[in-house]
Amino acid sequence: MYEPIRTPSVHSPADEADFPHRSREEELDIQLAGHLAALLAVTDELGLVPAGDRIAEQVARLRGGPPARHAALTDAAPASLHRRAHALAGRALVVAASRADTTAAILSAQRMDAHTEALASTAAEQLVGAR
Repeated sequence: MYEPIRTPSVHSPADEADFPHRSREEELDIQLAGHLAALLAVTDELGLVPAGDRIAEQVARLRGGPPARHAALTDAAPASLHRRAHALAGRALVVAASRADTTAAILSAQRMDAHTEALASTAAEQLVGAR
């Protein structure tokens, strides 16, 4: 009555592929290294050398080699750079917490606090200057 199915369904799982698959931990390492490298670029642009060195250590640990340091300046306002760095540190914190990387999580939280403080002092200076 019915013709038997002779070809595999497109919905069935494929056989073992010949390309390597990354584990969840490896994917999180790649994400965390990427967020920290972006944070490093903004930190270097702000001229925060000690903080940049600490971030570079973590990127090197995750990637297995030293990161490229930021050389070009964007001429962005410091407040804008602090907001960007705060957001990047927040992303790094989420991934570090997800992969249970205490060192990177603490560093990310410290950077978030530092950029929050810098933004608050910049806003206070602008209020005083406006008077």
